[in-house]
Amino acid sequence: MSNEEMKSVAASCPNFYWKLFQSTFLISAFTVGGGFVIIPLLRAKYVDEYGWLTDKDTLNLVSIAQSMPGVVAVNASIILGYRMAGLAGALTALAATILPPLITLSAISCAYSWFASNPYVRYALKGMQCGATALIVNVAIDLLQKQVKKKLLLPLAIIAGTFLANFFFDVNIMLLVIIDGIIGLLFLRDQKYSK
Repeated sequence: MSNEEMKSVAASCPNFYWKLFQSTFLISAFTVGGGFVIIPLLRAKYVDEYGWLTDKDTLNLVSIAQSMPGVVAVNASIILGYRMAGLAGALTALAATILPPLITLSAISCAYSWFASNPYVRYALKGMQCGATALIVNVAIDLLQKQVKKKLLLPLAIIAGTFLANFFFDVNIMLLVIIDGIIGLLFLRDQKYSK
Protein backbone atom coordinates (compact mmCIF):
# COMPACT_ATOMS: atom_id res chain seq x y z
CA MET A 1 0.00 0.00 0.00
CA SER A 2 1.26 3.47 -0.79
CA ASN A 3 1.42 6.22 1.83
CA GLU A 4 -1.55 7.95 0.19
CA GLU A 5 -3.65 4.77 0.33
CA MET A 6 -2.75 4.29 3.98
CA LYS A 7 -3.65 7.88 4.82
CA SER A 8 -7.00 7.50 3.05
CA VAL A 9 -7.67 4.34 5.10
CA ALA A 10 -6.87 6.33 8.24
CA ALA A 11 -9.08 9.23 7.18
CA SER A 12 -12.03 6.93 6.44
CA CYS A 13 -11.77 5.07 9.75
CA PRO A 14 -13.90 6.54 12.55
CA ASN A 15 -11.94 7.11 15.77
CA PHE A 16 -8.73 6.28 13.90
CA TYR A 17 -6.36 7.84 16.44
CA TRP A 18 -8.04 6.04 19.33
CA LYS A 19 -7.86 2.72 17.44
CA LEU A 20 -4.21 3.34 16.59
CA PHE A 21 -3.41 4.25 20.19
CA GLN A 22 -5.33 1.35 21.71
CA SER A 23 -3.98 -1.31 19.34
CA THR A 24 -0.40 -0.06 19.55
CA PHE A 25 -0.65 0.13 23.35
CA LEU A 26 -1.81 -3.51 23.51
CA ILE A 27 0.87 -4.68 21.09
CA SER A 28 3.53 -2.90 23.13
CA ALA A 29 2.18 -4.35 26.36
CA PHE A 30 2.45 -7.91 25.03
CA THR A 31 5.71 -7.67 23.09
CA VAL A 32 7.65 -9.78 25.56
CA GLY A 33 10.81 -11.56 24.48
CA GLY A 34 12.36 -9.21 21.97
CA GLY A 35 11.60 -7.32 18.80
CA PHE A 36 10.69 -10.32 16.65
CA VAL A 37 7.60 -11.00 18.77
CA ILE A 38 6.09 -7.82 17.34
CA ILE A 39 5.77 -9.36 13.86
CA PRO A 40 2.87 -11.76 14.58
CA LEU A 41 1.19 -9.16 16.77
CA LEU A 42 1.41 -6.47 14.08
CA ARG A 43 0.16 -8.90 11.49
CA ALA A 44 -2.78 -10.08 13.59
CA LYS A 45 -3.92 -6.55 14.38
CA TYR A 46 -3.13 -4.45 11.30
CA VAL A 47 -3.37 -7.06 8.52
CA ASP A 48 -5.95 -9.58 9.71
CA GLU A 49 -8.20 -7.50 11.96
CA TYR A 50 -8.10 -3.92 10.60
CA GLY A 51 -6.89 -4.51 7.04
CA TRP A 52 -4.67 -1.42 7.29
CA LEU A 53 -1.59 -3.24 5.98
CA THR A 54 -0.70 -6.16 3.75
CA ASP A 55 1.71 -8.93 4.75
CA LYS A 56 4.34 -7.34 2.54
CA ASP A 57 3.82 -3.91 4.15
CA THR A 58 4.23 -5.47 7.60
CA LEU A 59 7.47 -7.23 6.68
CA ASN A 60 8.85 -4.08 5.04
CA LEU A 61 7.94 -2.03 8.09
CA VAL A 62 9.62 -4.47 10.48
CA SER A 63 12.69 -4.76 8.22
CA ILE A 64 13.14 -0.99 8.23
CA ALA A 65 12.50 -0.84 11.99
CA GLN A 66 15.16 -3.52 12.60
CA SER A 67 17.73 -1.72 10.49
CA MET A 68 17.44 1.48 12.53
CA PRO A 69 19.04 2.00 15.93
CA GLY A 70 16.71 1.63 18.87
CA VAL A 71 13.93 -0.68 19.94
CA VAL A 72 12.23 -2.51 17.07
CA ALA A 73 8.73 -2.11 18.54
CA VAL A 74 9.14 1.66 18.96
CA ASN A 75 10.68 2.09 15.51
CA ALA A 76 7.93 0.01 13.87
CA SER A 77 5.14 1.91 15.60
CA ILE A 78 6.60 5.29 14.62
CA ILE A 79 6.90 4.21 10.98
CA LEU A 80 3.39 2.76 11.00
CA GLY A 81 1.88 5.85 12.62
CA TYR A 82 3.68 8.18 10.22
CA ARG A 83 2.65 6.19 7.15
CA MET A 84 -0.96 6.07 8.33
CA ALA A 85 -1.46 9.65 9.51
CA GLY A 86 1.73 11.70 9.26
CA LEU A 87 3.29 13.33 12.31
CA ALA A 88 0.12 13.07 14.43
CA GLY A 89 -0.04 9.33 13.73
CA ALA A 90 3.65 8.89 14.57
CA LEU A 91 3.26 10.73 17.88
CA THR A 92 0.12 8.76 18.75
CA ALA A 93 1.83 5.44 18.04
CA LEU A 94 4.99 6.53 19.87
CA ALA A 95 3.06 7.47 23.02
CA ALA A 96 1.11 4.22 22.94
CA THR A 97 4.27 2.18 22.49
CA ILE A 98 6.33 3.71 25.29
CA LEU A 99 3.55 3.87 27.91
CA PRO A 100 3.28 0.12 28.75
CA PRO A 101 7.01 -0.37 29.46
CA LEU A 102 7.14 2.96 31.29
CA ILE A 103 4.23 1.95 33.54
CA THR A 104 5.60 -1.57 34.05
CA LEU A 105 9.14 -0.43 34.83
CA SER A 106 7.88 2.26 37.20
CA ALA A 107 5.86 -0.32 39.14
CA ILE A 108 8.75 -2.78 39.21
CA SER A 109 11.25 -0.17 40.33
CA CYS A 110 9.06 0.66 43.33
CA ALA A 111 9.15 -2.97 44.46
CA TYR A 112 12.33 -4.21 42.80
CA SER A 113 13.58 -6.38 45.65
CA TRP A 114 10.24 -8.20 45.83
CA PHE A 115 10.15 -8.82 42.06
CA ALA A 116 13.81 -9.92 41.93
CA SER A 117 13.41 -12.50 44.69
CA ASN A 118 9.90 -13.74 43.91
CA PRO A 119 9.99 -17.25 42.38
CA TYR A 120 6.49 -16.87 40.91
CA VAL A 121 7.57 -13.84 38.89
CA ARG A 122 10.54 -15.88 37.57
CA TYR A 123 8.20 -18.76 36.62
CA ALA A 124 5.83 -16.39 34.84
CA LEU A 125 8.73 -14.82 32.90
CA LYS A 126 10.01 -18.27 31.89
CA GLY A 127 6.55 -19.14 30.58
CA MET A 128 6.35 -15.87 28.66
CA GLN A 129 9.76 -16.58 27.10
CA CYS A 130 8.49 -19.97 25.90
CA GLY A 131 5.42 -18.34 24.37
CA ALA A 132 7.52 -15.66 22.68
CA THR A 133 9.80 -18.34 21.23
CA ALA A 134 6.77 -20.20 19.83
CA LEU A 135 5.53 -17.00 18.15
CA ILE A 136 8.93 -16.37 16.55
CA VAL A 137 9.16 -19.96 15.28
CA ASN A 138 5.60 -19.69 13.89
CA VAL A 139 6.45 -16.53 11.95
CA ALA A 140 9.69 -18.05 10.65
CA ILE A 141 7.87 -21.15 9.37
CA ASP A 142 5.14 -19.01 7.79
CA LEU A 143 7.68 -16.81 5.98
CA LEU A 144 9.66 -19.84 4.81
CA GLN A 145 6.49 -21.49 3.45
CA LYS A 146 5.66 -18.34 1.48
CA GLN A 147 9.15 -18.33 -0.07
CA VAL A 148 8.88 -22.05 -0.92
CA LYS A 149 5.49 -21.45 -2.61
CA LYS A 150 7.07 -18.74 -4.79
CA LYS A 151 9.71 -21.28 -5.88
CA LEU A 152 12.40 -18.63 -6.15
CA LEU A 153 15.80 -20.19 -5.53
CA LEU A 154 17.86 -17.12 -4.58
CA PRO A 155 15.72 -16.07 -1.57
CA LEU A 156 15.67 -19.70 -0.38
CA ALA A 157 19.45 -19.88 -0.78
CA ILE A 158 19.85 -16.66 1.25
CA ILE A 159 17.62 -18.06 4.01
CA ALA A 160 19.49 -21.39 4.10
CA GLY A 161 22.93 -19.78 3.87
CA THR A 162 22.17 -17.28 6.64
CA PHE A 163 20.83 -19.99 8.91
CA LEU A 164 23.78 -22.31 8.30
CA ALA A 165 26.37 -19.56 8.72
CA ASN A 166 24.88 -18.42 12.02
CA PHE A 167 23.84 -21.74 13.52
CA PHE A 168 26.78 -23.94 12.55
CA PHE A 169 29.63 -21.48 12.04
CA ASP A 170 28.60 -18.82 14.57
CA VAL A 171 29.00 -15.97 12.07
CA ASN A 172 27.96 -12.65 13.62
CA ILE A 173 24.30 -11.92 12.85
CA MET A 174 24.99 -8.26 12.07
CA LEU A 175 27.56 -9.28 9.47
CA LEU A 176 25.04 -11.70 7.97
CA VAL A 177 22.36 -9.00 7.78
CA ILE A 178 24.79 -6.69 5.98
CA ILE A 179 25.80 -9.46 3.55
CA ASP A 180 22.15 -10.35 2.92
CA GLY A 181 21.37 -6.68 2.29
CA ILE A 182 24.18 -6.44 -0.27
CA ILE A 183 23.01 -9.65 -1.99
CA GLY A 184 19.47 -8.28 -2.10
CA LEU A 185 20.67 -4.98 -3.52
CA LEU A 186 22.74 -6.66 -6.21
CA PHE A 187 20.63 -9.66 -7.19
CA LEU A 188 17.01 -9.23 -6.07
CA ARG A 189 16.05 -6.23 -8.19
CA ASP A 190 14.06 -8.36 -10.61
CA GLN A 191 10.31 -7.73 -10.53
CA LYS A 192 9.53 -11.36 -9.64
CA TYR A 193 11.26 -10.93 -6.26
CA SER A 194 9.26 -7.85 -5.23
CA LYS A 195 5.87 -9.58 -5.22
